Amino acid sequence: MSVNWQEIAFSFLGGLGLFLFSIKYMGDGLQQAAGDKLRYYIDKYTSNPFLGVLIGIAMTALIQSSSGVTVITVGLVSAGLLTLRQAIGIVMGANIGTTVTSFLIGFKLGDYALPMIFIGAALLFFTSNKKVNNWGRIIFGVGGIFFALNLMGDAVEPLKSVDAFRDYLATLGDKPIMGVLIGTGLTMLIQSSAATIGILQSLYSGGLLDLKGALPILFGDNIGTTITAVLAALGSNIAAKRVAGAHVMFNVIGTVLCMIFLVPFTAMIQWFKTQLGLTPEMTIAFAHGTFNITNTIIQFPFIGGLAYLVTKIIPGEDEAPAKYEPIYLDRNLITQAPSIALGNAKKELVHLASYAIQSLEAAHSYTMTSNDKYADKVHKYEEAVNTIDEELTTYLIDISNESLSQSENEVLASVLDSSRDIERIGDHSESLASLTAYVISKDVTFSEAAQAELNDIYDRTHRLVLDSIRVLVDNDKVLAGSVIERHKEIESLERQLRKIHTKRLNKGECSAQAGINYVDILSHYTRITDHALNLVQKVTEDSI
Repeated sequence: MSVNWQEIAFSFLGGLGLFLFSIKYMGDGLQQAAGDKLRYYIDKYTSNPFLGVLIGIAMTALIQSSSGVTVITVGLVSAGLLTLRQAIGIVMGANIGTTVTSFLIGFKLGDYALPMIFIGAALLFFTSNKKVNNWGRIIFGVGGIFFALNLMGDAVEPLKSVDAFRDYLATLGDKPIMGVLIGTGLTMLIQSSAATIGILQSLYSGGLLDLKGALPILFGDNIGTTITAVLAALGSNIAAKRVAGAHVMFNVIGTVLCMIFLVPFTAMIQWFKTQLGLTPEMTIAFAHGTFNITNTIIQFPFIGGLAYLVTKIIPGEDEAPAKYEPIYLDRNLITQAPSIALGNAKKELVHLASYAIQSLEAAHSYTMTSNDKYADKVHKYEEAVNTIDEELTTYLIDISNESLSQSENEVLASVLDSSRDIERIGDHSESLASLTAYVISKDVTFSEAAQAELNDIYDRTHRLVLDSIRVLVDNDKVLAGSVIERHKEIESLERQLRKIHTKRLNKGECSAQAGINYVDILSHYTRITDHALNLVQKVTEDSI
């Protein structure tokens, strides 16, 4: 019997491509449906490794990619939002969560693939409701997975008649190390353990592999899936590299243990297959779940030791973020988890605000003391504000190119607007420093009364800006109401101070040049409070 190799290759590769697309598309739908909850649970419930395991399981079930979850974890550790111990817990959970896909495949819903694709497409194109659209993505993705598996299964069917191929696969039962290497290499190439396990399920169900030959390939798949995290960590700091290292060690240790006990492990899976009447696909899924759950149970008590070991293997001090540079903007998160990337952008917004506030403080100190060291600080902080604002804007624009829910798009627009307002606060601080330099060069002096008034309006402005940032961070609507009222008071105070200063000018208590500069300084402070008010109003409008 002749074999059409072109037809086999085209059908198999086309099926693989559709499988990878469907996994990603289903994950996008699940992630968009989860939205802010995904980010919330990561922020709030990773205080200890056990909770990290649960979050890892949930995250992987949502985005259908243990590699993706590990990349997200690498990004969070790199930004200083997770410790190494917490991250190892998430990685362990991700390995369990990735078995969801293989169990899904095990249900053999291939006969319903095309109707599911139609239903998913109908929910996507026949309605504009975002929630319904997300369900459409999920259902379309599931249908695509099963249709792709049918394509790949049909593609390898003719290989049963190829003696050389059949004989080689038959020998893998006696070459477990080779099986591990094949599984590792294939998963590293495709960068999806779900896809390689799907292929393995097709080969096993088609009778091309026995269980003894399939299990080492399954173990190798788990090692190969770590390559994505390793690649993501290459350009990151020491802490991120250690997370990737821990991921590799976790899966290698688990594989070594299962290879040592391969004979009893195989016998146990065979026993479960017989007792539970498992299909071949479900048998592989069951083996995958057993491997990862057992591996996690065995290694969980030794998370501290694993963290210690990986710290010794990858030595060095945790690198502090470069001064005046963004610290939360991990670009790997944009495509892997845009909702988490958006959460990091909000954290970077607060980081940006810290430099704008320091710039304002230094500008006031320069006005009061005429000490040039404060002018230098203003310029450095303004440079930091401009750098972070520019990178944050680019980051947000890139996130906007991903699939976001309506509420996430609103948050993104608010963060972008808030960045503009904070950057303008920095600009006014820079202008205050330039104005002070001009005052010093002209030997202009303010009266004690004028200096006291400038101190007063600065104190009010400074507190208002600090509280506006607190409103952003805590979403505190009560404090927001207070800020709005105090902004009105500052506007009223500015009008009073202008009148008082006009009287001083008329009495000759202040020079004309000092009067002009005094009014200009007042104007900068009131404009700063206007931008602080804009930040607060975004919260009162429920948009951030």
